[in-house]
Amino acid sequence: MALHSGQLQELKKNPPGIAVACALTELIEADEHLLLIDANERSITFRFAFYLQAFLPDWTVDCEYNRDGVEPKRLGHLGLYPDSEDDEAKTVFPDVIAHRRGSAENYLVIEFKKSTSRVDREIDLVKLKGYKDQLGYQYALFVEVGTAGQACITELWWI
Repeated sequence: MALHSGQLQELKKNPPGIAVACALTELIEADEHLLLIDANERSITFRFAFYLQAFLPDWTVDCEYNRDGVEPKRLGHLGLYPDSEDDEAKTVFPDVIAHRRGSAENYLVIEFKKSTSRVDREIDLVKLKGYKDQLGYQYALFVEVGTAGQACITELWWI
């Protein structure tokens, strides 16, 4: 299996964890090339979402879905933006979600980061907390994938 025992134990802490583990394993085994060549994060998350859908048949799995019902999905000020006077909600595009389209039923949100990314992981962690607190996701997960010569999962955290 593509995940080590500590990662499996972390994933098993929440109900969608087994589905996520299976989808991550398929990603690493079937799409190793994407990771090894440091492909765009959207390419990686699309393939992951494709696999995850098979393991969460009662939910719809989408990538970068920006709707909350019919309105744009927004988060209130999270301290991530440079203008301290800006307290307007910002449109957000979660990497991968499992939900029921057109409803307020938000099951799982996942933010991915490539190991080669220079963007602070704290930004994703703050967004994940916002997705749970403000948009009602039941589960939020941070996943870092090894890229550019390594095809593995380097970090996993439930928020």
